[in-house]
Amino acid sequence: MESRQAALAALADSGRDGAEIDVLVIGGGVTGAGTALDAVTRGLSTVVVEAQDWASGTSSRSTKLVHGGLRYLQMLDFKLVHEALTERGLLLSRIAPHLVKPMAFLIPLEHRIWQRAYYGAGVTLYDLLANLMPGRRALPIHQHTTRKGMLKQFPDLKHDTAIGAVKYWDATVDDARLVATLIRTATTYGAHAASRTQVTKLTKDEAGRVNGAVLRDLETGEQITARARHVINATGVWTEDTETLADTSGGLRVLASKGIHLVIPRERIKGTSGLFLQTEKSVLFFIPWSRYWILGTTDTPWELDPQHPVPTSTDIDYVLEHANEVLTTQLTRDDVIGSYAGLRPLLQPGTKEGTNSAKVSREHTVASPAPGLTIIAGGKLTTYRVMAKDAVDFALGGHAIQTPSITHEIPLVGAEGEKAVRRQAAHWRQEFGWSEQIVDHLLHRYGSLLTELVDLIRQDPSLGRPLEGAPAYLRAEIAYAASHEGALHLEDIMYLRTRLNYEYADRGLAAVEEIATLAGNVLGWDEARREREIASYRAQAAAEEQAALEPDDTSAERVRERAPDLTPMLPLGTEGT
Repeated sequence: MESRQAALAALADSGRDGAEIDVLVIGGGVTGAGTALDAVTRGLSTVVVEAQDWASGTSSRSTKLVHGGLRYLQMLDFKLVHEALTERGLLLSRIAPHLVKPMAFLIPLEHRIWQRAYYGAGVTLYDLLANLMPGRRALPIHQHTTRKGMLKQFPDLKHDTAIGAVKYWDATVDDARLVATLIRTATTYGAHAASRTQVTKLTKDEAGRVNGAVLRDLETGEQITARARHVINATGVWTEDTETLADTSGGLRVLASKGIHLVIPRERIKGTSGLFLQTEKSVLFFIPWSRYWILGTTDTPWELDPQHPVPTSTDIDYVLEHANEVLTTQLTRDDVIGSYAGLRPLLQPGTKEGTNSAKVSREHTVASPAPGLTIIAGGKLTTYRVMAKDAVDFALGGHAIQTPSITHEIPLVGAEGEKAVRRQAAHWRQEFGWSEQIVDHLLHRYGSLLTELVDLIRQDPSLGRPLEGAPAYLRAEIAYAASHEGALHLEDIMYLRTRLNYEYADRGLAAVEEIATLAGNVLGWDEARREREIASYRAQAAAEEQAALEPDDTSAERVRERAPDLTPMLPLGTEGT
């Protein structure tokens, strides 16, 4: 809360002479968070704002992979794959080794000659491109696995026609935690960050240059006018909506595509490796994750409100049908303990008239529809750092040479000292009576920041206990989310600081009373506020359950909208009202 108030104060103060912000970043997903870190580590005064919670959109609803893009090799886009593999290596070895973990995947083969040659050549090239990164290899090279070896690694995979598999490595990441950690890292270097703060208008000087923004604190309703030398729009599927706030006809064209994922109990599918398959419409991943599997994804056009996409009955049946085609066990709707939907921001060819644009890669583009305003769109989670660098470089123009990006050298908070803390954790396990699974869970989520949770627990030993209704999490994690990680509402904790909304069959409702009490104690909620937060989350969870029974996006969205947001976003064009 104090950090957010400091950010709002910095925004308000920026209108004074000499207090102008160097960079105002709009959008608190992975690209916006990465852009804030890039800008502040160049020595620029930086503020990043987000209309809802950090990573509340696309950046918390991904396939949870850090990967090089194996499918782009089919398009012969070697440069893009090499770029993504380089970023994968940096995340694994230097930037966020506590958050990003290696994961092996199998590609089943049915044709001994051409498929083995085709996929073998593809993953060989994948490995060679990864080898071009300086330093020690972050992941093993691929292997060819016999049918017997495949059966051992994935017993529930149908092996009737398979003659073996290619085994290759990529990595997994908790996407929402990556964003939250980027924001925290940026603030440690002096950036200011304010969630639930919506830009309602972009302002211009007499020469037509964008020079700041009008913002609304959605928590209080207060309006703020801020001044900034550079404004960077990193709002993903909201890109075109944000462009209109500058009253400009230029900009980028971005379409939304919906992808959904299912969460299946780990015991329902016997396997230790991930699985990669291609379907007629998309790719299908089976990803081992903690106590469950993540299955996805789909790829369907989305033309509705981008704030609350949800899986439909048709979406869920599609993934189950394709999963059952390759499994010996048969999954049903009863096996789905959770699901989520996200929107990919797909960059369309060309830019709008009057736009100064720099094509950076196949997947993302930086453009300037008006002086002072930079737009970054497209891309993917793995290459967020490159996108951020390109956005700040473009905004600074020739001055970027004087202060180049250094984020490839900067570990995120929790990475530095993680190995030492991992050794200390053996003592904490004995001291607090934690299981090995709990310790692994904590180290993966917090890295060396686990010392801060330990401090909280020593001040209040009751925080060292698991939640009664969700024992995979400690009570300390809830208090820490409110005290250190910027959670303002119960839903922030249920959806983003934890994954309780989709990793428990009841959407975490068995733990919601306890969580609201823990968070409320930190945030100063009275009983009425606590009950309002609980009622709001219950309504959202119920609406999502009902939406998943609807056959199409239109009807599902209509059901989801029955649960209003506690801090709804303002319609465009409402500044000053």
